[in-house]
Amino acid sequence: MATGVFKKFYNSKEWKKFRQSLIDERGVICERCHKVITDSSKLHGHHKIELTAYNIFDFDVTLNPDNVELICKDCHDKEHERFGYRKQPSKDVIIVYGPPCSGKTSYVMQHKGVNDIVVDMDRLYEAITLLPRYHKPGRLKANVLSVRQTLIDNIRTRYGEYDKAWIIGGYPNSHDRDRLSRELNADLICMDTPKHECIARLYECDDDRKYHIDDWIKYIEKWFEG
Repeated sequence: MATGVFKKFYNSKEWKKFRQSLIDERGVICERCHKVITDSSKLHGHHKIELTAYNIFDFDVTLNPDNVELICKDCHDKEHERFGYRKQPSKDVIIVYGPPCSGKTSYVMQHKGVNDIVVDMDRLYEAITLLPRYHKPGRLKANVLSVRQTLIDNIRTRYGEYDKAWIIGGYPNSHDRDRLSRELNADLICMDTPKHECIARLYECDDDRKYHIDDWIKYIEKWFEG
């Protein structure tokens, strides 16, 4: 039913007259790619505010010159992601930092999308060793850092088709995290969980850290010492 309403609108005298008035005023040029379209019938009137069953009868939306662009078929297909076109993702980069047990990974898990990249040393250790997540053999640190750096370099050049990139780390040193933020054009999110709460969470954990609580308390205290 809604499709019929839209079809009726685009076939109406009001729309055809309005569209022609825009062409007469703006010329036969795509307002996106600036290509000259010699056949004016190939220029599409694109509504910036998408037409819906609720606003199709609102002339302030449908026949508002400020709400309509004249664009070519290719640009129109790209806008609506049709016929193989897909909008490029924004590829935002977010660095989530804070002390151990502050909730960094939990935050990212809650906010990341299915096509996002996540760079996390704990997960990288787990991926290349198949050991429990917090069992990190020191002899393999160079390998893990190498994998991490490759991912960071890919993020720096926006390589690939991911949507967003999340980088999880302690980064207690403001100089180091600000430098990385500048290099990657990334936003910073601090998990400013108090030290006593981080330690309390450590005692409640049900993973490999519970067997090394004294060591993890030292890691937490070292982060807060800067």
